[in-house]
Amino acid sequence: MPPSKSDIESIVKTADKGSPLRRRLIWLALLLAVAGGGWMWWSAASRTSLPAYVTETVGRTDIVVHVTATGTVQPTGQVEISSELSGTVRSVEADFNDLVKKGQILARLDTDKLEANVELSRASLTASQARLAEATATFDETRDNYDRAVMLEQKKVTTLEGLLKAKAAHDRAKAAVKSAEADIRVSEANLKINEANLAKACICSSIDGVVLNRTIEVGQIVASSLQAPVLFTLAADLTKMELRVDIDEADIGKVKVGHEATFSVEAYQGRSFPAVISQLRFAPKTVDGVVTYEAILSIDNADMLLRPGMTATADIKVAEVKDTLAISNAALRFSPPAVAEDTGGGSGLLGMIFRPPTRVAATVPKVSTDGRRDIWLLRNGQAVAVSVMPGESDGSKTAITGDVAEGDLVITDQTTQ
Repeated sequence: MPPSKSDIESIVKTADKGSPLRRRLIWLALLLAVAGGGWMWWSAASRTSLPAYVTETVGRTDIVVHVTATGTVQPTGQVEISSELSGTVRSVEADFNDLVKKGQILARLDTDKLEANVELSRASLTASQARLAEATATFDETRDNYDRAVMLEQKKVTTLEGLLKAKAAHDRAKAAVKSAEADIRVSEANLKINEANLAKACICSSIDGVVLNRTIEVGQIVASSLQAPVLFTLAADLTKMELRVDIDEADIGKVKVGHEATFSVEAYQGRSFPAVISQLRFAPKTVDGVVTYEAILSIDNADMLLRPGMTATADIKVAEVKDTLAISNAALRFSPPAVAEDTGGGSGLLGMIFRPPTRVAATVPKVSTDGRRDIWLLRNGQAVAVSVMPGESDGSKTAITGDVAEGDLVITDQTTQ
């Protein structure tokens, strides 16, 4: 216990002024005062270095592991209707949100030129057929002449030169028949092409569905010489839709086809919609160095609340453990400080008085090759290391197995008092 101020004053007053004893007493009082202050500082530093642990009770709970991903709502079947022909739009017979049937007319192009080409092809076919009839008649005539020349030559009535001329005329007539037959086939093919083009001037629906988008108006010129323009966008059945989300490569190993999920959209705050993973695609997507994989989630949209293109955030349930021992993740990260590190300060009385507080270095949590790691329990006021095997984690709590019982106090942090 350091001397009080009244004790020091009484000692000083007992000595005469200017005497050696008085000076010694003054120096002694100063030393005692400094020593007392150092002792109080050292005591306070020692008290603050005492460890105090932050704990929580080990309990049982359900651990549900989710993987979060974002994507867009899309129709299960979407078709873009284009035109193979160029021309002027004569009529538009379908509009946004219209329900259409397969084969229904959506728009028509001007057909004057196409109809003229069909008539030209038909006339060409008729002319080819006439040339074939003429060639056939000529062939019959030359064949009879050739047969007669052969008979006469056998009877030595005609010359060999006459026989050769009859044969040459017969061969030319035969070739003319084949040429006329080929011309007919060419004319028939041209007629089919022009009739098909005339039919394509009627732009029709290829599926039963609804019109999502229309990009043409009456009088608009459609040019399909370089790239077929998209005139209509149709969706098959909006009561059955799909959610396409991008899953990070770190989480793709946890996700399986058939996993259940819920998702939300901005249009309906506070409401979640159910979904099921129907497909996981192998093709990777790399954006800014981040690799993701696309997952397809099936959606029942019978109430028609969801619309194509809506941005959605999905929570995919990949694992669930019921009624298991669990601790917070902070307990898995905690490790007590290592042995105190002496920072010096000298020896003797002054060294003990002016020695600063010791410093401690944190240790790294011990993890074995099989995944087991140490956690620290508070038993009888002491931190005790216990080896456990971590299981599933939901991001805040982790399931564990090991020499831990319900109700144990697990250390999550350490302070000083």
